[in-house]
Amino acid sequence: MDFKCKYKRVVLKVSGEALAGGAGHGINEDVINKISNVIKNINKLGVEVAIVVGGGNFWRGASAKDMDRTTSDYMGMLGTIINSLAFQDALEKIGVETRVQTSIEMRQIAEPFIRRKAVRHLEKGRVVIFSGGSGNPYFSTDTTAALRAAEINADIILLAKNGVDGVYSDDPNKNPDANKYEELKYIDVLNKKLKIMDSTATSLCMDNKIPILVFGIEEPSNIEKIVMGENIGTIIKEV
Repeated sequence: MDFKCKYKRVVLKVSGEALAGGAGHGINEDVINKISNVIKNINKLGVEVAIVVGGGNFWRGASAKDMDRTTSDYMGMLGTIINSLAFQDALEKIGVETRVQTSIEMRQIAEPFIRRKAVRHLEKGRVVIFSGGSGNPYFSTDTTAALRAAEINADIILLAKNGVDGVYSDDPNKNPDANKYEELKYIDVLNKKLKIMDSTATSLCMDNKIPILVFGIEEPSNIEKIVMGENIGTIIKEV
């Protein structure tokens, strides 16, 4: 573990939309390769990295109108698995040992999620990608990130956002007077109904005292800067 690093074990939450780049759907290989190179850098520094990836670049379960919500959510979970395999491939091409664990059993392509096994992989310096969401409908991948962070005793959740570099009082793309927050309490996020992550995920982080750092993923190097202790984005914690 490098003495300069602020965090030892992190959960990086990347949305599916971020992986799509400007296209809005599918996987942009250039984006995934840039993020993978930064993960390699922090992995070399001794930081243990777990990734939770969304599936919104393929399907958003909650947005289906006429479809059964449970079916729709399971389709979204499959999207996260596609993204996880793409991440694994990109990381392993640059020499980073990686394991994908799924909450839905798919033994031919990934391990089932086993907490102790995940922790052991991290201790051995492998990057672990948690896919399939929580395995349950009606729960977002944000909630999965909070759940997995609690289970593996992560120091922080790095919540990578597309199109915004932190948490604002209003949509900065629509309101130029929106104020950026440097620091927030969990309860402020819930009370102000700031749409950073869903309320279930925020509550889970609050209950388990897991800090959340919201930052822009357009510059993937931000991940490395955060790990090295730079003040980037917005930190949500108990002050």
